[in-house]
Amino acid sequence: MHLQESGEMYLETIYILAQTGKPVRSIDIAESMGYSKPSVSRAVGLLKKGGYIAVNGDGYISLTASGAELAQKTYSRHTLLTDFFIRLGVDPVTAARDACKIEHDISDATFEAICAHAAASGDSSED
Repeated sequence: MHLQESGEMYLETIYILAQTGKPVRSIDIAESMGYSKPSVSRAVGLLKKGGYIAVNGDGYISLTASGAELAQKTYSRHTLLTDFFIRLGVDPVTAARDACKIEHDISDATFEAICAHAAASGDSSED
């Protein structure tokens, strides 16, 4: 099952929230994303049905292996693209906003080429 951009955004948010070490609840996702509780509830249900998350009896949400893989991929793309755009001279707010739009649509091949270019540029600036 291929997720739409919104599903990837939910997974990325869960991933980021989980990094704090605190259990993730629907209310945490709603607050972080600025969405209503009913919207988050619906998304959580769809992600659970798709096998991307698990919800325990206390309502705590965790990523499954496939959910974690997709969330980490999305987050990785977001952070690398944001950093890359900032290095190009884009202000941080615009860089993060643009990275968020691109991270969902960019092909693996193009992203890998950007990674290689960013790594090569970074290496040469340290000389």
